[in-house]
Amino acid sequence: MAKKTSNLNLNSNAKLKIIPLGGLQEVGKNITVFEYEDDIIVADCGLAFPDDDMLGIDLVIPDTSYLEKNLEKIKGIVLTHGHEDHIGALPYVLNEINVPVYGTRLTLGILQNKLEEHNLEKKVKTIIVKDGEKLKLGCFSVEFIHVNHSIPDAVSLAITTPVGVIIFTGDFKVDLTPVKSNHVINLTRFGEYGNNGVLLLMCDSTNAERPGTTRSERQVRHSLNNIFRNYSDKRIEIATFSSNVYRIQSIISAAAEFNRKIAITGRSMLNIIGVAIELGYLKVPEGVLIDINEIKKYNPEQIAIITTGSQGEPMSALYKMAYSDHDKVILGPEDVVVISANPIPGNEKFVSKIINELSKKGVHVLHDAIAEVHVSGHACQEELKLIHALVKPKFFVPVHGEQRHLKAHFELAKYMGMKSENILIPDVGRIIELDENSIKFNGTVTSGKILVDGFGVGDVGNIVLRDRRHLAQDGLIVVVAAIDIDEGLLISGPDIVSRGFVYVRESEELMEQTRLTAKDAINYCFDNGTKEWNAIKMKVRDDLSKFLYQKTKRKPMILPIIMDV
Repeated sequence: MAKKTSNLNLNSNAKLKIIPLGGLQEVGKNITVFEYEDDIIVADCGLAFPDDDMLGIDLVIPDTSYLEKNLEKIKGIVLTHGHEDHIGALPYVLNEINVPVYGTRLTLGILQNKLEEHNLEKKVKTIIVKDGEKLKLGCFSVEFIHVNHSIPDAVSLAITTPVGVIIFTGDFKVDLTPVKSNHVINLTRFGEYGNNGVLLLMCDSTNAERPGTTRSERQVRHSLNNIFRNYSDKRIEIATFSSNVYRIQSIISAAAEFNRKIAITGRSMLNIIGVAIELGYLKVPEGVLIDINEIKKYNPEQIAIITTGSQGEPMSALYKMAYSDHDKVILGPEDVVVISANPIPGNEKFVSKIINELSKKGVHVLHDAIAEVHVSGHACQEELKLIHALVKPKFFVPVHGEQRHLKAHFELAKYMGMKSENILIPDVGRIIELDENSIKFNGTVTSGKILVDGFGVGDVGNIVLRDRRHLAQDGLIVVVAAIDIDEGLLISGPDIVSRGFVYVRESEELMEQTRLTAKDAINYCFDNGTKEWNAIKMKVRDDLSKFLYQKTKRKPMILPIIMDV
């Protein structure tokens, strides 16, 4: 059992509130609020990518209206690392909540690029911290503990609160042989906190279903070297996450060893590699890096290309290559494409389509199912057990993952000896109340998803999405008519326009019957003395809907445009 660590208790009756606003029952959109009386700190502020049914949506960010209402309490936002699902929403959120942001050097370097794109770089205060450093933010004290992940400068947070210490791991794994040998996770510090007493552990659950341990990033470096060795007569394209700086370093080192030039394509890849080189996180030997426009000057076997598109994202650089739409790279049998990433849940179909298109072109494709070209950045069961054993928390809350991941982590904690009543499986917007002796749910706050569509933030909601799905599934029928509403006369039309419903030239009889049905509906209204605008539109819509469903078993969206002339 953990020792009591609270020597900061300002009010013995007050409780700490922990409010996840994202990152649960989903992959991405990670953000957690810690609140004690008049002080709030926020851990991470990420985005998620849209589901298949979110037609036209670019990004999904958390609903932070609770933070907007409590702006005066917020002491700062602390970041665990620079992945999109942990920092991607900040440019949107900081527009409404301009508070200081604390993070390690690479994390803030990546964030700075995003702030510049949104013209916020001079408005937002960012403060660089180092692992091992401690911050005082209101009644909270936060220490940054170095961990391994698939991006450098990742940290866990040790948050000392008035009720006790919380260990918030962020995303992590235990890599004892990292690419940089002096960057091993600081297990000693976790153990020291455990010995002094930890009230609550909030731990990454992404790989909680997976037994064993996560493979070391160094294994991928060996695999990449073998690929460069075995395909010395071909051009090599490698798609990976742009933020996986360790992986990119391995690719650059392999290219230099085998006398190849490296070209980069993809906007996010160019941005993050530029930041990583500028800050010293990537070491590129002189003369190895060339502009993508220069690749035609070299033979295929002299070139390696690092590209975005490992998730099969439409319009990514690899997607354009696969569909012969890239303006600089044309793929064929002389190419080997390495997909150095696992599909995020939901992206499997996109990745499969790209692999099929590449195969049609005669491209040889390597991915993790057939070659060791990717390792996870998240801890598997044995690593999670190690953290639990070191931290020895009194209470436990699994975070970061879908319900099955959180449940698997719940069972793992029980296996480690924790009582069920000391574990809570959280949900977005549900308030966790914590003191030295108890943990429980108590109420909810406003939470959910804000959809980003182009420049619009939050202006597309469920009704608009419903209409888009309706249009995508059944198409659109537009009815255009001119009437004299005072005289009760149909002046012209109705004309019928079909989009995504039937091909008009092959369905002339159906279109004529549709026109006559709309005409009858308008005349019926006039014959019965109905001159109310919306009533006429409703009659046209209802009659056409019934008619078209009877004829086609489809329900297109029907849009009457009736003009009074």
